[in-house]
Amino acid sequence: MFSSLRGFHPGFLLPILLLSACASGPVSAGVIDDAALRAYAASDFNKAALMHTTVALGRHHGQPVVAEFPCSDVCPQYTVRIIHYQLADGVSCASVGGVEKEILVPVAITVRLKTFCVPKAIAGEMTAPKR
Repeated sequence: MFSSLRGFHPGFLLPILLLSACASGPVSAGVIDDAALRAYAASDFNKAALMHTTVALGRHHGQPVVAEFPCSDVCPQYTVRIIHYQLADGVSCASVGGVEKEILVPVAITVRLKTFCVPKAIAGEMTAPKR
C-alpha cells in the first residue's frame, strides 16, 4: 500500500484525506500488510501537520490500525507517532495477534506509560515512538 508512496511525505496525504472525508463521508481504509506497516513505521512524518491527530491506516488481520500523533508542551517538536490496533470493547490484544507494549506518551511537561496493542510486525519498532 505505502510502497507506491515512496518519496512522498505522509503529511501530504492528510489534507487529501480530510477533503475526501468531507466530500464523501467517512474514509474507508483498505487492507494493510506487514510490509506496508513496517515501511510506514520507518518513514518520516510531518510533526506540525499531524500533531494531535489520529489517522486510520487500514485493516491488518481484520482489525483497524491507526497512527496517533500525541504531543505535549513543546509542539510540534515532541510529537510522536504511535501505531496500534484500535480494538473494540471486549476484544483482547492476543486474540488479534497483537503485542501489548507500554509506550511513553507525552503529557503536559512529562511523559507517562500507556499500553497499546501493536501489530506484531512492528512491535520491535514501537518500544520508543519515532520522533
